[in-house]
Amino acid sequence: MSSSKTTKRWHGNVEAIKAEFLNGVVTQMTAYGDRVHFSMFGSVQKPHYEVINSFDKKMAFDGNHHLHRAEETEFGPGNVTPIFTLEQIKRIIATGGSGVRSSIPRSARAASARSSGTGTARPTTAAARAREAVDSEKYVYFKANREMLPEGINQYSDEISALMLKGLSAEQAFGEVIEKHFG
Repeated sequence: MSSSKTTKRWHGNVEAIKAEFLNGVVTQMTAYGDRVHFSMFGSVQKPHYEVINSFDKKMAFDGNHHLHRAEETEFGPGNVTPIFTLEQIKRIIATGGSGVRSSIPRSARAASARSSGTGTARPTTAAARAREAVDSEKYVYFKANREMLPEGINQYSDEISALMLKGLSAEQAFGEVIEKHFG
């Protein structure tokens, strides 16, 4: 078997991805974030993708829906599809992809262009892995409690992360920030 990296590009037509694969993407989006974009490297059968949460944190997944340490350029400018919402992916599944591309709002295409400029190499240091774990836990808590949290809480994302890195749970960190800034 060859150990070379897959660099084959596909056409980027998300509507051509099989519903079975997209159902796995929906599962990851339900858990980690409400937006997604796909890498143009690899194949249309199992493309790599990044799920993006409301804090614009990104989690990369491979073609088997496992966490993926992306090459810095894999999700860089010119190498990704536009950003799709969870509703758009569900619509692609439901309609077999017919007519979905034209329904991508210009703002989503612009957001994709803006957000694709940052590198997404996965962290390798213990501190970076701890930060990634905190961000994941923080987002899971945020998503589960979104309706009860004050508007604008996301402005204090770094402060919440810092508290969590000092050992507080997500619930404790959010509570402390809410008391300090909204109480």
